[in-house]
Amino acid sequence: MKVPDFLYQSARHWPNNPAVIDEWGMVTYAELDALVRQIAANLRALGIKPHMGVAVIGRNSRYFIAQCFAVMECGAVVIPLSNEITTDEVNDIIKTTGLHAILADQTTKAHFSSAAELITLTHQEWRLCFLKNADDTMPFAAHVKNPALVRFTSGTTRISKGVVLSHDSISERTESANRVLQLGPADTITWVLSMAYHFVVTIILYLRYGSSIVICKNFMADTIIENTNRHQSTLLYCSPLHIRLLINDRSGRKMPSLKQVISTSVSISRAQCQAFSDRFDIPVSQAYGIIEIGLPILNVEKNEDYPEAIGYVLADYQAHIIDDQGNVLPAGRTGHLIIRGPGMLDGYLDPPCTREEILKNGWFHTGDLASMDIDGLIRIAGRKKSMINVAGNKVFPEEVEAVLNQHPAVKLCRISGYMHGFLGERVQAEIVLFNGEKPFDVEELINFCRHRLSPYKIPQKINFVEALPMTHSQKLIRY
Repeated sequence: MKVPDFLYQSARHWPNNPAVIDEWGMVTYAELDALVRQIAANLRALGIKPHMGVAVIGRNSRYFIAQCFAVMECGAVVIPLSNEITTDEVNDIIKTTGLHAILADQTTKAHFSSAAELITLTHQEWRLCFLKNADDTMPFAAHVKNPALVRFTSGTTRISKGVVLSHDSISERTESANRVLQLGPADTITWVLSMAYHFVVTIILYLRYGSSIVICKNFMADTIIENTNRHQSTLLYCSPLHIRLLINDRSGRKMPSLKQVISTSVSISRAQCQAFSDRFDIPVSQAYGIIEIGLPILNVEKNEDYPEAIGYVLADYQAHIIDDQGNVLPAGRTGHLIIRGPGMLDGYLDPPCTREEILKNGWFHTGDLASMDIDGLIRIAGRKKSMINVAGNKVFPEEVEAVLNQHPAVKLCRISGYMHGFLGERVQAEIVLFNGEKPFDVEELINFCRHRLSPYKIPQKINFVEALPMTHSQKLIRY
């Protein structure tokens, strides 16, 4: 079964149900089915063949979804990319991956030289560009059986890897995730994240199980609340940035139709979860999503008592915390998080690696440091690569960021280490203030940290900046 078959099945079961609601209105499952088939027929006529690699670049919309499904319907491999991607980033992907063609909407900022055919859709123009030096006799991601989709990792350290997923892996991971999410045709999802970086265990899953997707035109608090209430959404799937924006909304409006609020991408603090719960009368559930695996961990059982935890491993998965030698650590100890289960990645794109070469005895090593309680509740400490060593004491940037982000004047911050000539590595903070506030007494922020952090974790330097570099999936880019 191919991924588009999930949509076709939903169209047969719920033809008149809303599939996507966006700036052009509502499209039903039957209409989305027809749109995908029409685009696929056009693409075949223009020369898209099975086993090609086709990038789809555009903004969140019904058309972005339809183009991605249509590419897979043609038997080609789709690479969803944000319309914010730069020319250099696109050219690097073209150079290193063996991409055959690019489908781009008119909001795409990147420029690439190639002969182009123009595909015109209602309300939008998309252009199809076949790349001049592409070899259409060379299958894309040939080392993977039945590839469907490639998604690039977030590149928080400026190094991004292409993760290859097959049709079978996508089927497995969406099925496993929905055993817990329990989404169906009665559900409506308020959507604020980039589809280019959240597509498999979200957009594909929602359409597989007949839910409706409401696409917000921006991620401001007013827009999120308005769309949720207008369409009676049952799920808000967002990032900690959106949670912080909603906490700071002063309209007093609630979102009473919501049954679940799931925060993903990066960790979120207990204080922010509590503030959101107090404001909107619903707890925040953390989700541990990772493109190599899917959605293996979710906090729904303890989201009120321990909102800072990422939760329990889903029924189909297993997780361990191990030390540097690979030994499983006892409860409460911090170590390396490893996971195994269905729907694992089928390989990396460049350099080509297969699942068997990546996994260690079936386990994926996430690169995250975490701890697990005696009952299996998991907490993330941070990334090993970003850990700061202060006189032998471990400092995880995520922990200090979670504290600073609680200050009402702080919109966003980034913690990193710097070398002091005499004292060694120390902690520094870069801070973006809300509403362009003028920098205030640094000592206020230091005192704020003193009441919440051990002395060695308190930033020794604070720099106020206008913005911080972010990935398209709303993760901080670290040094």
